[in-house]
Amino acid sequence: MTEVKLAVLGGSGAGKSALAVRFLTRRFIGEYASNAECIYTKHLCLDGRQIHLEIYDPCSQPQQGKLSLADELHWADGFIIVYDISDRASFAFAKALLYRIRESHIGACKKMVESSVFLVGNKQDLCHMREVGWDEGQKLAMDNKCQFCELSAAEHYQEVVSMFMKVLRNITSNFKVKEKRRPSGSKSMAKLINNVFGKRRKSV
Repeated sequence: MTEVKLAVLGGSGAGKSALAVRFLTRRFIGEYASNAECIYTKHLCLDGRQIHLEIYDPCSQPQQGKLSLADELHWADGFIIVYDISDRASFAFAKALLYRIRESHIGACKKMVESSVFLVGNKQDLCHMREVGWDEGQKLAMDNKCQFCELSAAEHYQEVVSMFMKVLRNITSNFKVKEKRRPSGSKSMAKLINNVFGKRRKSV
């Protein structure tokens, strides 16, 4: 069984929790506790391959101040960066997240395939309140060499599933051309992950 670790990141209110839960359970829940973080786990079959998926959903990150993704960058095989198309501040925060991820790859001294990254403009159902154009999201994705889509976690279940499946396929394709960078037998790494991400786990 292939293990895949995916981090869903974004500013407060962007809908990252709603997106993850929509994919995992089909349900849409509009309100979430912003001070809770957890890892959702799910077993699924992707193109005939059994996948053990872990999705890290952090508590809402502050949209101001120094941005540190050290733990997430080391832990995750891929990232979904979420912003709200009706909130320009969340788009600016998504841009900062992408910059931080790209910076970590440029700063690495070893050759490695970059993490799979997908930029998502959420809340397309609020297009009448739009503050961020589709073309702006597309350009940001192109500048950071990642994929992009707009959707609504509230209304577009199939598009949410399609987006997650694209990310998972990219990640598993990367596994074929690189060695996994987190040795499974590392006690120190297991302790780090437990301390940082082990607060709440949910199987769905």
